[in-house]
Amino acid sequence: MSAAEKTKKAASGRRQKVTSVLYPVLFGVLILVLWQTQLLHKILSTDTFTLPLPSRIVSIILANFDTIRNNIYATVTVALSGLILGSLLGYLIAVVATVFPKWGSGGLKIVSAFNSIPIIALAPVISNWTKDVSSDANVRSMVAKILVVTVVCTASMSINAYRGLTELKPSTEDLMRSYASGRLTVFLKLRLPNSLPYIFTALRISVPASVIGALVSEYFAEYIIGVGRQIRENIVLAQYSTAWAYIVVACFIGIIMYVVLMIAEGILLKNRR
Repeated sequence: MSAAEKTKKAASGRRQKVTSVLYPVLFGVLILVLWQTQLLHKILSTDTFTLPLPSRIVSIILANFDTIRNNIYATVTVALSGLILGSLLGYLIAVVATVFPKWGSGGLKIVSAFNSIPIIALAPVISNWTKDVSSDANVRSMVAKILVVTVVCTASMSINAYRGLTELKPSTEDLMRSYASGRLTVFLKLRLPNSLPYIFTALRISVPASVIGALVSEYFAEYIIGVGRQIRENIVLAQYSTAWAYIVVACFIGIIMYVVLMIAEGILLKNRR
């Protein structure tokens, strides 16, 4: 490839990166303008009580920031705890499936079956299961919510990690065998590094799912705290402006967690790109 072609390809790549960010931002700005000017209300045939203006939502967030911050902390704690536990459990299942194919394949099928259960059905069941965990309602509620998120995040990690651990290039595996490498050495030097991109693929699915799982589990939780629970309570009380404020906060939680994941992936997989 000539120098001119390389320069043209690099410029095309930079332009693609810019447009991939610019177009969604412009679309978001357009929606906000239509929303604030109430043109969106005319399109949807609604009013500012049911769909409050962005300026009203921002003012509520600023006026109640301390309360909102406590609920954010509760939701993020649940989402991150369940994400970490679910990812570790999913990776462990993938390792077992790799080392013991006969037993592990059954474990992957069971995990996939659990993943097909809707969160809205799983959350109340787990809440009932954990009623005897502690005499403290806050502890019982936290355990139930973390378990829901753990179940939600386990399947994607186990399936993707299993692919990363098993889908090896034949030449690399043959090379390790020619060096008389043991199973542990093959796992640490070959399978584990090969599974790293698949881990981040799983996390791309699990991070948004963990936030959604935390929000939904809070709907049915015994202890009234968390962004999801505040959305429910304010909708029941017809406080739609406050409910929308918490909805916006929930969106920002998911976006920030996903951006952090993308930054970590860019750093750790920089040499693989």
